[in-house]
Order: sequence, then structure tokens, then C-alpha cells
Amino acid sequence: MKILAFVDSHGNTESLKKLIERAKKDDINVVICAGDISVFGDKLNKLVEMVSKIKKPFLVIHGNHESEEEIEKACKPFNNCINIHKAGFSGANFTVLGYGGGGFSKVDKNFEKISKVFKKIIKERAGHKIILVTHAPPYNTNVDKIGKNPVGNKSIRNFISEVKPDLVICGHLHENANKKDKIGKTLIINPGYKGKVIEIK
Repeated sequence: MKILAFVDSHGNTESLKKLIERAKKDDINVVICAGDISVFGDKLNKLVEMVSKIKKPFLVIHGNHESEEEIEKACKPFNNCINIHKAGFSGANFTVLGYGGGGFSKVDKNFEKISKVFKKIIKERAGHKIILVTHAPPYNTNVDKIGKNPVGNKSIRNFISEVKPDLVICGHLHENANKKDKIGKTLIINPGYKGKVIEIK
């Protein structure tokens, strides 16, 4: 399967139009946004409506520029637009888990609570490729450094180390757009606002 992933587009409609055209091609199975599709919620409904026209699953979480409620409301009119914050979305052989917001703390107790639910979902979906989508980057990776200093989230990193998802899509730190890393065998990627096509085999 192929995923078209992006993050931190912040209302850039020109880049979004290019992403939509790429998403319409037959090889793309699902589109994922790891948050901050808007600038503090401005024109959020219009932005989600734009992506809804691809007629493929659009999985989205809020960043620090939207609230969970705003994303939920924007997605509600469209069957293919799904807020995956604190939830899972499963296809035939893959499951996507989402956790939005944040990006400013090294420890997230709320994520640690929901991670217990995520572990149950992973157990129920044995054999599935597991994709974790967070706005905040995991701690001490190529995607969380400002200068030489890691500023990412330790709770997310610990979860990745324990459950070993196949892929993690994150963002928040614009300086690290298009960078990637690995924690064990788990690929970590910040796809940036221009987006990345990621193939999961």
C-alpha cells in the first residue's frame, strides 16, 4: 500500500492542491495529515473540504493550531474524512493509530493513558502493518532536534520502542521537514507540508 502523508501545511492552499492531485492517482491508498493543516483553525472547514474531494480515506489529527473539536466538526460532513485522534482506522491489512495536539512537552501522561488502548488494538489486529500518527515527534531522533538539542516526546518514543510499529508519521518542528530516522526497525518520518509518498510492504 502507498500512503500520501503531509503535516504543517498551515493553510497553504497551493501546496494542498498539488497534494490532492497526487492523491487522486491510482497508486495512493490513503492520505494522512499529522496536524496543523490550518493557521489557528482559520478556514479549516474549507481545507478539509478540499481534501475530501479525493474520494479516498483522509485520516487527520489536530496539531497545535487546531483543537480536537474543530477537526471533528470539519470532518463530520464527509464520509472519507476521519479524525483519528485517540482512535484507530483499519484497512484490509493495516491499522493507523492517531494522537494529535501537543508538541511542547517531553512527557505526555494523556498519551501514556491512550497508549494502553492502542496496545489492545494492535493485539486485536495481529498481522496488520501498524502506523502511528502523532503531531509531536518522538524524543532524540532526527525529526525532533532544534540545533543539537532533542525536544521531542519521551512518552511517544517509549511506546514506539515497546510496540515497534512499522511506521511513525509526525511533524510540528518545521525545521525537520523531510527528515527521517529509525527507532529499531520503525521508520520515523516528518513528511513536511509538501508531503511524501510512503510505501508499506
